[in-house]
Amino acid sequence: MPIEHVLAVVPVSDFDTAHEWYERLFGRQADNLPMEGRLVEWRLTNNGWAQITTDAVRAGSGLVNFAVDDLESHIADLAQRGLEAGPIETVDKGVLLSSIRDPDGNTITFIGNFRIDY
Repeated sequence: MPIEHVLAVVPVSDFDTAHEWYERLFGRQADNLPMEGRLVEWRLTNNGWAQITTDAVRAGSGLVNFAVDDLESHIADLAQRGLEAGPIETVDKGVLLSSIRDPDGNTITFIGNFRIDY
């Protein structure tokens, strides 16, 4: 059977702080709160979800990548919501990267010029 959905799970130590921070990151309230105070999720694409979950042992070790259409505009939008992403770096084959850390230190990297085929 084919996989139908992908869920990126980010471990956090302080659920309420992280919940508010990720609402600012995504620019909207969560789509689902399946486990009050423990798990919240945003539907980001038709079949792609981001979840934050309380897990103090793993908090700060998460790595999540999000491809965006216009990286510069995306970073500017984050700044308007009070979030400061790092500088935009050009890496192999013209791909652009900019990262931000959540309150626990999990790294979220935004990718510009993303391609499926290289």
